[in-house]
Amino acid sequence: MELVAGCYEQVLFGFAARPAESWTVVPVFTHHAHSASLSAVAVNNRYVVTGSRDETIQIYDMKKKIEHGALLQHNGTITCLEFYGTAHLLSGAEDGLICIWNTKRWECLKSIKAHKGHVTSLSIHPSGKLALSVGTDKILRTWNLVEGRSAFIKNLKQNAHIIKWSPDGERYVTVITNKVDIYKLDTASITGTITTEKRISSLRFITDSILAIAGDDEIIRFYSCDSQKCLCEFKAHENRIKDIYSFEREGQHVIVTASSDGYIKMWNLDLNKIKDVPSLLCEVNTKARLTCLAVWLDQASEMKENSDKAATLSQANEDEKSSIVRKNKVRRTDKSDKTAKKKREITPEKQKLEAPLQKKKKKQNSSS
Repeated sequence: MELVAGCYEQVLFGFAARPAESWTVVPVFTHHAHSASLSAVAVNNRYVVTGSRDETIQIYDMKKKIEHGALLQHNGTITCLEFYGTAHLLSGAEDGLICIWNTKRWECLKSIKAHKGHVTSLSIHPSGKLALSVGTDKILRTWNLVEGRSAFIKNLKQNAHIIKWSPDGERYVTVITNKVDIYKLDTASITGTITTEKRISSLRFITDSILAIAGDDEIIRFYSCDSQKCLCEFKAHENRIKDIYSFEREGQHVIVTASSDGYIKMWNLDLNKIKDVPSLLCEVNTKARLTCLAVWLDQASEMKENSDKAATLSQANEDEKSSIVRKNKVRRTDKSDKTAKKKREITPEKQKLEAPLQKKKKKQNSSS
C-alpha cells in the first residue's frame, strides 16, 4: 500500500507503508505534480488522480509508476474527485461543473452544469446509481448516474462544503461550517445533528454508524451517528488536520491523518474499544503544508478500502452505467480541430515519477 498526499508546494508525495509488528513508512516518490497547490486526490485499484488550483487533473499509473496524462475539461480549481470502481471517475470544480469520466479511455462521457456557484463536494452511492453534490448556491443535488441527469434538488439554509455517503448507502451527511447534519436515505430527512467547536475540515465514515471528524485543530473525534454523542477524542497532530482516510486490512481498522504540521500518521483503531485512544502505528514528516490525502491499496495484497465496500458491484452495474456513454458520449477530438476541442482530450505525458531526493543523489554520486 502507498500513502499519497498533496500539498500547497505543488508536490505529490508517495510513501510505501509496510505492515508488520512494527509498521514502517518508506519514501517512494516526490513528484512536482502541478503548477499550483493540490486541492484533491482520489485512488482506485490502479490510478491516482490529483486536482489542483491550476484547473487540471493529473493521472498517475501506480502499477507502472508513470505519469499517465492530464484532464483539461474544467475552468476553475478542482475541488473534488471520486472514483467509482474501476471504470468511472467524477470530478467537480469551481466552474460549477461535474464531469463523468471513463477511466479506460479517459474521455469525458458527460459534463453537467451542476451548481450556479462552485461545486464544493460530491459523493457516489455504493450502488453507483446515485451521487450527491453540494455547492456555493446553497443546494444539495441528487444525481441519477444511470441516465446522467439531476433527480432531486434540496435547498439548504447555508452553503455545505462536505457531503458523504455511509458505506451501506443508508444515510448521508452534509457539513456546514462546524455542523454535521445526518440524513436518512429513504426519507431524505435529518435524523440528527453533530456540532463541533471548530470548522470541520475533513470527515470519514469508519463504520456505517461511526464518523471520524477533524476540525481546524489538532483533535480527531469519533461520533455515533445514532446518538450524535462523542465516543472518543484525541490529539493527533500539532497543527490543524487537513484530511482523514481509513481502510480495513485483515480485520484491522487503520486511520490515516494528514496535517498542516507536515506529518502523515497511521493509527490502529479497535472498534471493540472505540472509547480508547487509537494507537499510533507509524508517522512520517513531509516538511510540507499538506492539503489532501489518500491510500492506494494494491488489490493483489487482498486489502479492501473501508469506505468503498461496494467496489465489487461496479461490474454488475457496468451495463446500466454504460448508457451514459450511449446517450451522452463526448465526441473525440479530430486532429484538425485540436485547438478548439483541446479541453476534451487527455494530454499524454508518460513520465516516470521521480524517486526520492536521497535516491537521486545516490545515483548521481555512483555515476560520477
